[in-house]
Amino acid sequence: MKPFLGPLEHGRIPALQQTRISAFLISAHGALTRQLGVAIPASLHHGWQVELHSQYCREMEILSLLGRATSWVPDPALGFQVWQWEMAWLPRPVAGAEDQSQGGLIDLAAFGHALHTVIRPAALLPEGFPDEDPFALAMRRIEFESGRLMQAQILFLKGPQLAHVRDVVASAVESRHSQVRELWQNLLRSMEIDTSGRHTLMPAYQARTQPAAAAATQPSVVMREP
Repeated sequence: MKPFLGPLEHGRIPALQQTRISAFLISAHGALTRQLGVAIPASLHHGWQVELHSQYCREMEILSLLGRATSWVPDPALGFQVWQWEMAWLPRPVAGAEDQSQGGLIDLAAFGHALHTVIRPAALLPEGFPDEDPFALAMRRIEFESGRLMQAQILFLKGPQLAHVRDVVASAVESRHSQVRELWQNLLRSMEIDTSGRHTLMPAYQARTQPAAAAATQPSVVMREP
């Protein structure tokens, strides 16, 4: 097992590795984008809705960036993997919510939070890898944006509108985190990359490790454009 992508080919990340990483990210971010497009109402009436709309636009940018910055090559192994990923990303309205709509929104926010918190694509790059490489820039940009995008999910998941179903939220978040982490680590292992922890993050939403009441009273921090 190796800690980074490589060995390099002509000073670049091998095209097959680029293809597999970007295929996974496009599958996940694409699914999230589609679900956001369905969930966002035509008129925005709450702050968390504004944040989700902002996230939708940034997700579109991420998809465009991945498609253009990746050196794509055919990979027969992706056929089954993509099908497995797409099945995993399907909406799963959580049980215990007030209704189907709220259950779907909780799952959507949990999925987005897991995607942006668990995956660290820039950590796969070899140390000292050139900043001007398009694929490297894309990975760093995605990781940077993920640090801001997950605030939209935190705003919703810790908002007062879900204070009475805090345990349900905690369960949904943990389930999606485990799912995303497992699939991401399986992909890394298929490329013989170490999965000991450098390339994933523990959930920022620490619902299980603190009482629900305390989680409900924690302030939500929303990072905004300057």
